[in-house]
Amino acid sequence: MDLGHDAGGDRQPVARRRDGIDVVTEWVAAMADAELAATAADRFRAAFGDEPDGVWAAPGRVNLIGEHVDYAGGLSLPIALAHSTAVAVRERTDGRLRFRSHLGAWDGAVDEVAPGEPSGWPAYLAGVVWAMRRGGVCGNSFGVDVAVVSSVPVGAGLSSSAALECALAIAVADLVGTPTDDAGRCVLAAACVAAENGIALAPTGGMDQAIALRGRAGHALLVDSGDGSVAPVPLDLAAAGLALLVIDTRAPHRLVDGQYAERRRSVETAATVLGVPTLRYASEGELGQLGDLLLARRGRHVVTEIERVRETLRLLESGNVRDIGPLLTASHISLRDDFEVSCPELDSAVDAALAAGAHGARMTGGGFGGSAIALVDAADVERVAGQVLSNARTRGLVDPAFLRSGTGGVAARRLTPVP
Repeated sequence: MDLGHDAGGDRQPVARRRDGIDVVTEWVAAMADAELAATAADRFRAAFGDEPDGVWAAPGRVNLIGEHVDYAGGLSLPIALAHSTAVAVRERTDGRLRFRSHLGAWDGAVDEVAPGEPSGWPAYLAGVVWAMRRGGVCGNSFGVDVAVVSSVPVGAGLSSSAALECALAIAVADLVGTPTDDAGRCVLAAACVAAENGIALAPTGGMDQAIALRGRAGHALLVDSGDGSVAPVPLDLAAAGLALLVIDTRAPHRLVDGQYAERRRSVETAATVLGVPTLRYASEGELGQLGDLLLARRGRHVVTEIERVRETLRLLESGNVRDIGPLLTASHISLRDDFEVSCPELDSAVDAALAAGAHGARMTGGGFGGSAIALVDAADVERVAGQVLSNARTRGLVDPAFLRSGTGGVAARRLTPVP
């Protein structure tokens, strides 16, 4: 689920002349924390006629590498975006929930929250309160009024669902006085995963919640889904003369139409057949024992992707940032051919970026739409974006939008104090 970009004035079209034709490349800017806080508070006042207790926010993310391995106990390297989702929140003492966003409104009670109820974007908010009540973080009478604002692009697969969950989770924790240190954030991340899996019925792993709650500016975050540990990994693209171009293909990103769940079942079935806890404990050579070509292909992606993460870490630790490019491209090929979660829009973006000189490119996120990333020389960002746009138009695809991603995003945080 992508909550969607609803902030005005921060989509920046840039016109370039190519072959006598004006080509407009659309760049999506992040909202500063002060603007997020003011916009969310204004929406709260308009919706509820009173002041919120505070405003909290959490970032979207891109995953540098390590896709579809979190639910296999694997390794991932996500990066927090500067683009965030904010929630203005006021505590209630009657167990009621009232949510407002540019997508609409939902009112209900925590007692009414159940698998699939509510549906859509309210499920991610209601699920958080449900999970935190179940975990004993808040009492049975706890409820909230929430107004939402997001600067994460709509349909981009940049994890606005986890950003939404984690922003509310950190808000609830602050309101009830539960710890929000790293250990506390680990507990909150688990509650957000439970909300997404149990109420929103999206069978995702925990990578997105980990980066939203435990990320660090200037770093990627090594997420070990086997034991739940995280470790910051320094990543200074600017020092290497590089940039990460994020390409929102605008192909609708869907995780609840059965395809994502089918991939997860395949991975879990393969592990069961091989007699290992997860495919992290399998080798590529063992996959022939599966006796099923489809399961073997699915398993090969997971096993080789985990190894690509390890190799990426080795290169980053040795300062060879530019050399991770071929690993990004190999990841995309594996996701496209073995895991079959790409789509024409994603392939077009990756192909065009590589043809324009990107060091590497890949789809990022769950796939079936969403976004791609390209590792490019910093001086070439706009040129590569222009080639991606041109290629999409040549193929008859919708115009993509673009984000410039450094590693400047910060984890879930309070933007305004509780009075």
